[in-house]
Amino acid sequence: MKSASSVAGLSFQGQQKSALEVARNRLMVAVLLFFAAFVVMMVRTIELGLSTPENTQVAARQIVVPPVVFSRADIRDRNGEVLATNLESASLYANPQEIKDPHEAAVQLVSVLSDLSLADVEEKLSSSRRFVWLKRKLSPREKWQVNALGIPAFYFQREEERVYPHGRLAAHALGFVDVDGNGLGGVERYFNDRLSDKALTNEPIRLSLDARVQYALTDELEAAMSAHQASGAAGLVMDVNSGEVIAMVSLPDFDPNSVNGAGGKERFNRVTQGVYELGSTFKTFTFAAALDSGVATLDDGYDATKPLRIARFTIQDDHPKARYMSLPEIFAYSSNIGTAQLALDLGTERQQAFLSQIGLLQPATIELPEVGAPLYPDTWRKISTMTISYGHGIAVSPLQLASGISAMVNGGRLNTATLIENSQEWPAGKQVISQSTSRKIRQLLRLTVKKGTGGRADAVGYRIGGKTGTAEKAVAGGYDTRALISSFVGAYPMDDPRYVVFALLDEPRGTKETFGFRGGGWVAAPVVKNVVLRTAPLLGVAPRREDDGLYQRVALMIEKD
Repeated sequence: MKSASSVAGLSFQGQQKSALEVARNRLMVAVLLFFAAFVVMMVRTIELGLSTPENTQVAARQIVVPPVVFSRADIRDRNGEVLATNLESASLYANPQEIKDPHEAAVQLVSVLSDLSLADVEEKLSSSRRFVWLKRKLSPREKWQVNALGIPAFYFQREEERVYPHGRLAAHALGFVDVDGNGLGGVERYFNDRLSDKALTNEPIRLSLDARVQYALTDELEAAMSAHQASGAAGLVMDVNSGEVIAMVSLPDFDPNSVNGAGGKERFNRVTQGVYELGSTFKTFTFAAALDSGVATLDDGYDATKPLRIARFTIQDDHPKARYMSLPEIFAYSSNIGTAQLALDLGTERQQAFLSQIGLLQPATIELPEVGAPLYPDTWRKISTMTISYGHGIAVSPLQLASGISAMVNGGRLNTATLIENSQEWPAGKQVISQSTSRKIRQLLRLTVKKGTGGRADAVGYRIGGKTGTAEKAVAGGYDTRALISSFVGAYPMDDPRYVVFALLDEPRGTKETFGFRGGGWVAAPVVKNVVLRTAPLLGVAPRREDDGLYQRVALMIEKD
């Protein structure tokens, strides 16, 4: 029989063994749980590596959204006025995979964006793609309306929209951009890389244009175009000493903010791209070449008693004097007969060389992609020499004419035309005629306005000189006598020229005020006068009394009719 102490010891040992067993079992469970958790984590990691959950799919879908368009540099006028800038806008896109009812979503969207096509939107929303553009460059109101629809599959992408605050003003010079901000015309296209250069986005391009002068020229040309029911008009103002274009207008024009409705006629730049036979304005160059080469002097003259007949051609004057005429008379009264004889004495080779020297036989150089090439005969015969002397048989752009006239009046220096403002001193330019010849041309131009065909351009106090131009429009096989290109080119003030002003009307009609006449002296000269009166004070040219002594000598060479 065991003692009581032995029994107690055995009982304690059994309890201790039982406790160790329980602890061992619990430890095994903990190890198994830890191992199970590790296995689950490992499996989940492998699963994540092999599969793409929904939130990852959404993130992946966002990657296909085009990047934000970076800012494009401003374009400003010479005084800092903003002509083109960028504003933030939003573009709408969708993920068709997230749309349960494409038709219903399309109906709702078109209800707030009425310019969209229901069929087109529904087709896009029904596609298998994960990204479709619905509309680019929404207005703030349009964005709010789309948001109010509450369709989660619609998203907005921040972009920037090119804006032209002055609308149509200077549209042909500025040009326009596509929906992605790439330049498609004008300065926008010519300087596209510079305007979009990320390193230069804070550096605006400053043009030579003056928005105030641009507006005045546009307004006067629009008024004349309407009054004379012309099919088009063009004009420019140029600084004769630097070649800077202060204003450039081509009508009809377009709004660069919305170019979709503008056709080729509206986008066509008549100033730089259009080439025209500009009639008697060319007499300025014939006289300059003859005087500068010593072929003739202002004391010379020619017999303009009757028309000239060359083979099957007849050269005659619109308003014949039917007598011998001095050179100043031939110029002031715009005699084709006298000018043709002067050209024959000058000779074909010297005529061609002079016109080439002043840039009339090559396309103009300016910071625009829209530049037309001049037209002239492949074979320069005797009759060509005669007709080209008064602007028939050769077609140039208004820009080329203005550059040439600038050289004739500024002391004989030909400057390259430019649309870029530069406050620094410009290069002197190429000397094409002597200062003495330039002075004589200024006398003749002023004489034409004071006593000749350009009288309607005279603006008291501003000493405008100029030349009229009237030419029949060239058509296939000849000329349309019913359709005229009527122009006037003027410069002021003639004792110290600062600016050239040019105006052209395409197929104008005569009015009661012009007594039915539709030539350049009647319809275009008043435009130049009005532009000078409106803009000269803005450009710092003050009116003053004229020194008649400057023109007294040539004036005495004109006989009283």
